[in-house]
Amino acid sequence: MRPKSIGLIAHTGKRGVAELLRRLVGEFQRRDIAVFIEGKTAALISQTSSQTVAELATAADLFVVLGGDGTILNVVGQLADRVPPIFGINVGSLGFLTCANSSAYMQAVDCIAAGKMLFSQRALLDVTLRSAGGAGPTMPALNDAVISRGEVSRLIRLKTSVNGEPLTEFNADGLIVATPTGSTAYSLSAGGPILSPESGALVITPICPHVLTNRSIIVGEDAVIDIEATEAAYPIYLTIDGRDPLRVETGTTVTVRKSARVLPLAALPGVSFFSVVRQKLKWSGSNV
Repeated sequence: MRPKSIGLIAHTGKRGVAELLRRLVGEFQRRDIAVFIEGKTAALISQTSSQTVAELATAADLFVVLGGDGTILNVVGQLADRVPPIFGINVGSLGFLTCANSSAYMQAVDCIAAGKMLFSQRALLDVTLRSAGGAGPTMPALNDAVISRGEVSRLIRLKTSVNGEPLTEFNADGLIVATPTGSTAYSLSAGGPILSPESGALVITPICPHVLTNRSIIVGEDAVIDIEATEAAYPIYLTIDGRDPLRVETGTTVTVRKSARVLPLAALPGVSFFSVVRQKLKWSGSNV
């Protein structure tokens, strides 16, 4: 479907992003597509806008995000109830979430204007900290929630249950709960499996576990995962999609579950998840 309006958000520190932004604004306006620009992004091209990412989501049919995978994760973290479709243009090397490189911006514009985008419905997580004083705000994640130690080089104990049933107490550097989207990020680096976006599952991956039989475990999309720091004489932190870490006190439970919301993530025609995996991981066939 051809969008009537575009919300533009950019990583303001990326080299060349201002010129790309100017070209995109001109091309979308030339095609009679309304353009709304997030406040800090607008300042890059000497325009004025007071709109936040959450406000932009109520006005735009589609977000076009300029940057990298981290920029998209940052945008998702600022959204409220409405999660608009996102089309990522990478300013740098091709990532797992962006679907076009900046050098191919005209191809991206033509695809958007013609309504030829394909969308993958990406699961989001709801992450909540619960203590004796009650539950804190629910925070969204597209990739993962990570509980890890601070600067002290010591293992931490994390008592973990799934749907109220004890799983184990991990003695490790930390624990990752990832969506299928996040399975190609930190979880993969920690030895976890790659999940296809439509797999309808979550993966729990320990980071450098002390017990060698502690391995990743895949759970259903309806799973409610509770993680409690059973001893925290030194700092333990929760990091959601790489954002600023939150201190986890002893007796605090981190609850992770699949959100009711999903992110429609755009892709160009002919570009599949598996083709991106092959490219990023440099997989090839064998001649043997």
